[in-house]
Amino acid sequence: MSVIDRFGGVVGTLSSDSRSRREFVEGVLFSLPYLIIFAVFLLYPLLMGGYMSLFDWNAIAPAESVFLGLENYATLLNDSQFWNALGNTFYFALLTVPSIVVVGLGLALGVNRDIRGQGFLRAIFFSPYILTVSVTALVWIDMYSTQYGVLNHYLGMVMANPPQWLQSRLFAMPAIAMTTVWWLVGFSFVILLAARQSVPTYLYEAAKLDGAGTWRQFRDVTVPQMRHAIFFVVVINLIWAFQVYGQPYIMTSGGPSQTTETLVMYLYQAAFNQRNFGYAAAIGYVLTGILVAVSIANYYLLGGDNE
Repeated sequence: MSVIDRFGGVVGTLSSDSRSRREFVEGVLFSLPYLIIFAVFLLYPLLMGGYMSLFDWNAIAPAESVFLGLENYATLLNDSQFWNALGNTFYFALLTVPSIVVVGLGLALGVNRDIRGQGFLRAIFFSPYILTVSVTALVWIDMYSTQYGVLNHYLGMVMANPPQWLQSRLFAMPAIAMTTVWWLVGFSFVILLAARQSVPTYLYEAAKLDGAGTWRQFRDVTVPQMRHAIFFVVVINLIWAFQVYGQPYIMTSGGPSQTTETLVMYLYQAAFNQRNFGYAAAIGYVLTGILVAVSIANYYLLGGDNE
């Protein structure tokens, strides 16, 4: 190899290294605004919350906070109100998440058919999602009213004593869950509709040639092709369900008899009513752990690649 060839190779290597460093620096600079926001509004509160959960935190004079170690977490194990709120939250998630996924999938498959008024139906199905939680809750409080509510008006035609929805220990949480499904299903509907429209037509044509009926096409083509979208919808709705606060707070204030008090409501009460910020931080960390565990479980059940 000549000296010129060696020199050209060295120059090329230096040029490549310089280009890589420049691309790295540019990438960091472009990412810096997000990294700053992530550190200030997500990472720092996360670490600070874990630190606070180890103290009897004094919000006015943090330096005077008393170190408790894991005592706040130990107290949770014997706190009946915490277990009640946790059970209510799981019950709410059980009522809402499968319903939102099934209803959203049904709406998506229905609208995807060649029918008239598709655009109008899509707008109607999605429109509740644009409402705020306060508007949604207030509308449904009137819907559930025992005096002038629409539901009991029609139920009164077929039964003598319609349920007192928000005043009943049995029906209060299902009523809040029904409100939530009506409110949030539009988001899942849009995601699932987009996923259904991305499924190649030739897969259904091949399935028909093999003699597959509607059910087998749904089971063997639609669901596998939409698996990742379904996984996303399940995880997002689980996170929303475990963080529920606005609907039960506005509609029932956690009643009757704390049957609709959720974990986030109890966290808020511990922090801002009882001024027990360290204990509230421990509740928040337990909630975070539950969400991480549920998300991982859903990944292996629904989101993992099985090919």
